[in-house]
Amino acid sequence: MILVTKPFLPPIEEYKRYIDGIWERQWLTNMGPLSIELEKQLSTYLGTEATLFLTNGTIGLQMAIKGLELNGEIITTPFSFIATTSSIVWEHCKPVFVDIHPENLNIDPQKIEEAITEHTVAIVATHVYGNPCNVEAIKTIADKHNIKVIYDAAHAFGVQLNGKSVFQYGDISVCSLHATKLYHSIEGGLIFTKDKALFNKLQSMRNFGFAGPVAFDELGINGKNSEFHAAMGLVNLKYVEEILAKRRLWTETYDQLLAGKPVRKPLWHEQATQNYAYYPVLFESEEILLNVVNSLQNHNIQTRRYFYPSLANSIPYLPNQEFPVTDEVSKRVLCLPLYYEMSEEIVETICKIIIAEL
Repeated sequence: MILVTKPFLPPIEEYKRYIDGIWERQWLTNMGPLSIELEKQLSTYLGTEATLFLTNGTIGLQMAIKGLELNGEIITTPFSFIATTSSIVWEHCKPVFVDIHPENLNIDPQKIEEAITEHTVAIVATHVYGNPCNVEAIKTIADKHNIKVIYDAAHAFGVQLNGKSVFQYGDISVCSLHATKLYHSIEGGLIFTKDKALFNKLQSMRNFGFAGPVAFDELGINGKNSEFHAAMGLVNLKYVEEILAKRRLWTETYDQLLAGKPVRKPLWHEQATQNYAYYPVLFESEEILLNVVNSLQNHNIQTRRYFYPSLANSIPYLPNQEFPVTDEVSKRVLCLPLYYEMSEEIVETICKIIIAEL
């Protein structure tokens, strides 16, 4: 079976050395030395001022909404993972969907402003597949209407935009370190903000709102992660460049083999670097996509319709809505296998099967 993704695992001896240290210290969680070290190393690697290591990316989105004290309508994209929308609902805000851009598949800034009402308090935009949104246009709109911007940057680890980390845009950015991501800590997430007061607030919120051993200053939650997860993050960070190089190689191999065929990739932001987190392709019709999926399945090759269906018409706790671009794109987009341990032979086999169905 060829999986659509496979987590990178470092040499077990390297991970075990960290585990031996945890055993000796007997400090398993509550922001131990490995968690603190991981935050420092990630800030250095990513070029961010400060980093908070969390349980997962979803709790980061919820903390972002709570930390900004949002209460009202939040404009967001229907083309994303469910956590983008469920976090808004979980925090008792109302998600207001707007359609996506047909080329880059990110939220369409031209459609944001017309959705703003007197109840709008924020925009939660996803860097889809790690491809940065039009952050300048979104900032202009947010500043004009005095609303906040949160970026769901779950896919965007390591992406640079205009020469700096994509995590430095917006009021808050949130990243996922789930095992399926190109860089992971088994389970985990990161949250970023340049606002020092807001950072301190989020740091307190992560630990139940503690202001000291017997005092509280925020409504908090248990957003901390463990030393075991931090250990995986520290080991994997040593291999990030190697991981990126391999994923880039397989991406370029796909590109070469599918060049000139009736499939296309989302248009990547011209001022952004790529992290090769996914390999999404758009087919000319859903019928062709389904034929490709079935043919690959018959060869024990897994794919994922990421993201399908549209969040605007598939969530039971929200009314169904239609968005022409999202509805049409979501039926035709497919993520092909992409992970560190792939081979040129695997990519060639996948492309051969796809081309036969075109």
